[in-house]
Amino acid sequence: ITKGTRMGNCCGCLKSSGAAASSSGGGGGNKKSVEMTDGRSNKLSPSLTLSKRMSAPSVEIDHGMARVSGNGLALVGCSIEQDAAYWEWQIERTGGGGGGKLSAHDEDDEDEEENAPKFGVATKKDRRFYQARQALEVDDNTMPAEDGTALMRAIPVRDGDTIGVAVQQSDLPMIQFLLNGEPLHNMAINRFRGSVFPSIYIREGLRAEVVFDEDNFKELSPHARFGPLIAARGII
Repeated sequence: ITKGTRMGNCCGCLKSSGAAASSSGGGGGNKKSVEMTDGRSNKLSPSLTLSKRMSAPSVEIDHGMARVSGNGLALVGCSIEQDAAYWEWQIERTGGGGGGKLSAHDEDDEDEEENAPKFGVATKKDRRFYQARQALEVDDNTMPAEDGTALMRAIPVRDGDTIGVAVQQSDLPMIQFLLNGEPLHNMAINRFRGSVFPSIYIREGLRAEVVFDEDNFKELSPHARFGPLIAARGII
């Protein structure tokens, strides 16, 4: 496995731009072209950022819409369409609160996993989802999947940890997780379907930055076929 392996990946975010169409010089009104973003650019495509619209009101998103803190669910605004993709969440502890591991010796506390952030993917969310979620919490009648984390796993983390997420959709759909480059085989998720988005359930006391640029990855993907998530823009 070599760092920097590029795959022919694209993300399912399509944006329309009439101004771009007029400058392209095309003849047909329905003509569509696809422009790939530069995977080496330090500036993320707008689609490869956290979406405030799809994230809980209880989280804070900053640092170019790539970093999240607070307590709640946050989604990246781009669905995963390619066969295999890899991205990272780079963790910083900001103080007390959740996060799971406080030290290397804090391994077997049952509260550790309960208070740990969750990583993975989620289906599309909107404000109505979060409003319904709040109503369920008031009624104290919440089912496990109703928090939007059915396709996510709780992973206790320490300051400086890196969580890698690798998603494959061909053959056997699977979500794999890595902690500082080490596979967490027992946490893998199999047989998911539908359109999904990179997501995190952040906890108080933590800050997480999502990284899609392979030049900024701290670890290797589990296999060369897992290239970085790359957004595609449709220009009409």
